[in-house]
Amino acid sequence: MTIYRILAINPGSTSTKIALYDNNDERVRESLPHSLEELRRFSRIEDQYEMRKAAVLTFLAAHQIPLTALSAVVGRGGLLPPVRAGAYRVNPAMVDCLRNHPVSEHASNLGALIAYDIAVPLGIPAYIYDSVAVDELQEVARISGWPELPRRSLIHALNMRAAAIRTARRLQRPYHETRLIVAHLGGGISMSAHQDGRMIDIISDDEGTFAPERAGRVPCIALAKLCFSGKYTQQEILKMFRGQGGCVAYLGTNDTQEVEARIQQGDPQAALIYQALAYQIAKGIGELATVLCGKVDRIVLTGGIAHSAMLTGWIRERVEWIAPIELLPGENELEALASGALRVLRGEETAREFVEEERFS
Repeated sequence: MTIYRILAINPGSTSTKIALYDNNDERVRESLPHSLEELRRFSRIEDQYEMRKAAVLTFLAAHQIPLTALSAVVGRGGLLPPVRAGAYRVNPAMVDCLRNHPVSEHASNLGALIAYDIAVPLGIPAYIYDSVAVDELQEVARISGWPELPRRSLIHALNMRAAAIRTARRLQRPYHETRLIVAHLGGGISMSAHQDGRMIDIISDDEGTFAPERAGRVPCIALAKLCFSGKYTQQEILKMFRGQGGCVAYLGTNDTQEVEARIQQGDPQAALIYQALAYQIAKGIGELATVLCGKVDRIVLTGGIAHSAMLTGWIRERVEWIAPIELLPGENELEALASGALRVLRGEETAREFVEEERFS
């Protein structure tokens, strides 16, 4: 049997996760945290590129993994124009899009870039899988209330689809025959409604709950006034939404374990903000339940902060009447990336070529 050695890279808002696989067997994994102080040195996420690429190369050197042993490199897909679910080969068009005109700033934009820069000199393929920009929305879900601001599907698609498929297996039913609500709870929080094997509606991290470092949905009239107040630049406003919002804005930290410790020590503000986080997550789940007409097989809570019994307990109290809760804490993103790349290498799946003007029905 051919052994394919696959390097998987997942840049997240507060960490870079890396793993090496021989086929489906994980050989080594590491999560490299990036502190708030470290990230504040960079005015834009793209400025973090060299720092994060160096971390990946240091990881390989520390574990004595020669680059020439790699068969492929796969990175988390970034904020591209709408793409399909599954694998895409990283090509110059994708690199140009992510470097020069991404849909928005996001740490995942760096995944394809790092993968490409490592793979090309070696003559091996670089892929992305289940990009943040996977768009399977039903048409009615695209209407926002203003024609120039259509709703877009920009979510944690990789972990969401992996969690949904895993939940369907636990139910002993095909994924396309289940009706699920999946909430990814991490540095950013997004949610999706799954029906007929598609994510037919979503709540992205800028239109729903706040998160450890993101502001989420805020009052739009007050926001418009703030934008034109002259107090802030556009870049400063954007940083309020991504990087300096949510728990960072209220409590000065993006570390939910620190928030819980402060609650245990009797900090009333920490308790209020953490309860509000659970409250808003539950409200988003209720919103998506209406999309599925209340017929929900499971509510899936996944992502890093789904490890919190305190937070998930508060969520459970508010939504378990809708459907049973499936707790899948942590992220299956590295496994999903490597498995997707392996299917392509084995010829079981075909990687698409990215074309920026691509549109599909």
